[in-house]
Amino acid sequence: MAFRLQVVYKPGTMISCTSLTERTAWLAELRATLALGWPLILATLAQNALITTDVILMGWMGSESLAAGALGTNLYFAFLIFGIGLVNATSPIIAEELGRKRHSVREVRRTVRQGLWASVTVAIPIWIVAWNGEAILLAIGQEPGLAHNAGAYMRALQWSLLPFLFFLVLRSFLAALERPGWALFIGLLAIPVNFAAAYALMFGSFGLPALGLIGAGLGTVISSTFMFLALALLIVLDPKLRRYHIFGRFWRSDWPRYRTLWRLGVPIGLTLMFEVTIFNAAAMLMGRIGASELAAHAVALQIASFCFSIPLGIGQAVTVRVGRAYGAQDAEGVTRAGWTSFALGTGFMVVTASLMMFAPHLLLGAFLDLSDPKNAMVVDLARSFLVVAAIFQLVDGAQVVGAGMLRGLQDTRVPMIYAAMGYWGVGFPLGVILAFGTPLRGIGIWIGLASGLAVVACLMLWRWLHRDRLGLVTATPQDVQEAFAS
Repeated sequence: MAFRLQVVYKPGTMISCTSLTERTAWLAELRATLALGWPLILATLAQNALITTDVILMGWMGSESLAAGALGTNLYFAFLIFGIGLVNATSPIIAEELGRKRHSVREVRRTVRQGLWASVTVAIPIWIVAWNGEAILLAIGQEPGLAHNAGAYMRALQWSLLPFLFFLVLRSFLAALERPGWALFIGLLAIPVNFAAAYALMFGSFGLPALGLIGAGLGTVISSTFMFLALALLIVLDPKLRRYHIFGRFWRSDWPRYRTLWRLGVPIGLTLMFEVTIFNAAAMLMGRIGASELAAHAVALQIASFCFSIPLGIGQAVTVRVGRAYGAQDAEGVTRAGWTSFALGTGFMVVTASLMMFAPHLLLGAFLDLSDPKNAMVVDLARSFLVVAAIFQLVDGAQVVGAGMLRGLQDTRVPMIYAAMGYWGVGFPLGVILAFGTPLRGIGIWIGLASGLAVVACLMLWRWLHRDRLGLVTATPQDVQEAFAS
């Protein structure tokens, strides 16, 4: 008589070596990571599609509107990314709670509530900055006309911040429960909502006034509010999610948990800011070299950013998977969750790096007319940038998944220091030296970026490899938080 062991993965299930063979456990972890990861990847791509929609509509208004919109968006996003990092701290906290107690309800609800409270707290200073966007842009030397239009756009755009952060808190809640499907569904629906609202308000369709860039900002407010309200409604109506009573007693404070969220979230937000601002600085440096270099840089970076969405989604998934094993104090589960996602993230980046190295025209053809002689210089520069970007892809995927692995262990402060060292201590100065002190010019900036990312990736991986010696797994979550706070 033959027996067959069949493993069925269900969201929220922890994999234990006591009941499975080692090989089966790794395969189960792979299936769990893929089941959680692909909706998060598509959700990230959907978020990028919202931004792309706005850029397309601004381009239809003309080059000046596009330039002013890009100026306002870049300044706004530099602060928004901190808020995103802050509220994303809810994910590892909830994952740890569910790993420790699979059917935890009260603790999960308390964390979500404090995530919403933190959203309100961080929104206030960002609103103040955005309201004074024109003055800030003038202070850094931007052309007055562009600064005025960008400032008006930001004053409308800023009101999308709070509903968007609320949506991210709810999405983190669902991701920690390993049920990201609803957030993906709402994110996809938001694309046509954003396009319709922005188009109508920008160009004056359906009897509405033509508001130009202000209409673009209000369209984002509408789509962000739609995402939050729709996801909140689905959570309330879903029988399996309703029992958490996420919005029950919203006014009740929980200061210890609130402080924990900020203790974990501030380093995550600063880490993201270090990375985003280094790319903003790279664009400014490229503009000082020449217009062709800047155009080629924009195309190459857009290709790299699109590919980056894959390991970014995997990094979000590994935070949950590692966090659940961490809460259960399952050291072997932590190992499987981390290395499975690391292999998936870097494996995908090997594929994209190969395309950049051996088939650059296939990628560049989507952005530039390769047969137009006017584009010849930009195409040549972009091709050379993509060669460096091939290496860039490998280390960028490694660092973002590595950061997600450590966040699952609620280890965020030291990785923040690594990011500051790598991006601004190595990447930026090296890029400046190579770009302006050698004949490398634009390629030198890309070598600097790749070098900074490589340093961060190596440091993240080193810390993960030494997690046992550093006590990141054997200590309880409370012990680790107290150690970081001291």
